Amino acid sequence: MDDGRRIERALDNAVAYAEAPGAPPRLAEAIRYAVFPGGHRIRPRLCLAVARACGDDDPRASDAAAAAIELLHCASLVHDDLPCFDDAAVRRQKPSVHVAYGEPVALLTGDALIVLAFETLARGAARSSGRLAALVGLVARAVGSPAGIAAGQAWESEPCVGLSQYQQAKTGALFAAATVAGAAAAGVEPLPWRLLGECLGEAYQVADDLRDVACRQEEVGKPVGRDATLGRPNAAALLGMEGALRRLEHLAHEAIEVIPPCPGAETLKAEVLAQTRLFLPARLTAGLAA
Repeated sequence: MDDGRRIERALDNAVAYAEAPGAPPRLAEAIRYAVFPGGHRIRPRLCLAVARACGDDDPRASDAAAAAIELLHCASLVHDDLPCFDDAAVRRQKPSVHVAYGEPVALLTGDALIVLAFETLARGAARSSGRLAALVGLVARAVGSPAGIAAGQAWESEPCVGLSQYQQAKTGALFAAATVAGAAAAGVEPLPWRLLGECLGEAYQVADDLRDVACRQEEVGKPVGRDATLGRPNAAALLGMEGALRRLEHLAHEAIEVIPPCPGAETLKAEVLAQTRLFLPARLTAGLAA
């Protein structure tokens, strides 16, 4: 089974638990709406790619880790779109959750997805208490404070924040969680894999900043120009378009260099390069080195 099918199956199984009899119908519907259909599923694909490079001797655990990472990403999108943050009406080419279901249900949807992520980990990695404990700790670090995605969202309410600090928490934390969780699910020491995730997380955020400045809403599936409107740090605004593109290229190549020794290193390098090409529309990457 290819990674795309593995991810969708794992997510569908996870969401089914939230739809069990007795669940509030609108909440259950909103949870599925928030998860499907997805985008490129870059984070769970990265998680599975690392697990495979490390041997992937427990596919149930790696599937659970990948699904948990994506559920947390979906939760962050639901919360990020709320009127108290970005007030975004569109996500993934359809009305955002708060537009479709109202703010109270959207808030609870994000909360429920966070809990569902950890429930999914508990079910999928239960056969190895050591791996489960490592996964819970690593993923939790990427979600909360001081350096998880909750902290990244909170920095938007501070009077000033550095671009790097903001990006590491807002985006890099979940990418780092994807790489270390993939390693932990395969029974490998996870910490050497953090730098790969951090490089890719920063690369993705630089790409997102470029999309916010240079793309149309129909290209990216969400409102654009929000960073300038809301006064948030933006790499393209700080470095210029060419500077941001060069930074993106540098980070993509740096990610290849920091992959730890592992049985599947060469295949993983090719997969990482293929994924980074998805970060931006082709017209913006035409000037990047091959």
